[in-house]
Amino acid sequence: MGEIDRGSQGATDDPRGPASVNELAQWILSLAAIAQTGLAFSDSLYERERYDEILKVVGRMQQAGLSQNAGVDASVLTEEGPRGVPGYVTPKTAVGAIVLDSSQRMLLVRRADSGVWLYPTGWADVGYSPAEVVVKEVQEETGIRCTPTRLLAVLDGMRLGFTRVAMYSSIFLCQADGGELRPHPLETSGADWFAIDRLPPRLEALLELPWLSWIRDGEEPPLTTYFDPVRADHV
Repeated sequence: MGEIDRGSQGATDDPRGPASVNELAQWILSLAAIAQTGLAFSDSLYERERYDEILKVVGRMQQAGLSQNAGVDASVLTEEGPRGVPGYVTPKTAVGAIVLDSSQRMLLVRRADSGVWLYPTGWADVGYSPAEVVVKEVQEETGIRCTPTRLLAVLDGMRLGFTRVAMYSSIFLCQADGGELRPHPLETSGADWFAIDRLPPRLEALLELPWLSWIRDGEEPPLTTYFDPVRADHV
């Protein structure tokens, strides 16, 4: 089965035509991920019941897809899964955005949990590519629209002491395209543009990092992506 007929769902005038199996799989996985994330962060009994209901619907969608040989399987998100890839534990993934405007000012947010100023960051969401997550996170946290232009670095957050959980972070260089500063009311307590020589206290060290020193030195961004060096005692 290669397509799911949108028309059978009452969307015969949808200009995109029938949904592909891949689209259906992405929708199911996205719903499962949203529900699982909601359960992880919510203490409200009412909200947890709603997320549980979403997972039940996802299960029915999954079974319907499998019965039609659609190859849709959300068990990787909704349960431990069988031996093999679904049950294999891997680091979490996140993204970060170095957003510069036409004056080479850097966009920073003040994190609501710690009060620390930092470039926009966020966990990766199922159903989005890394670059799409960057665009979404920047707009949600700051109100600024941006375009990713280069992958600056791929970092092991635990190795660098950024986090206490295993995490890989992809840092993108982004160009600001417009919008108005509008800090997210829950995730941030502020957002602003900063000149490179007037960064908030403790952030000067950010420009000492090998993948950001070019900004401090007034140079062009590197053509290669930085990654943590291989440690001889780990391979």
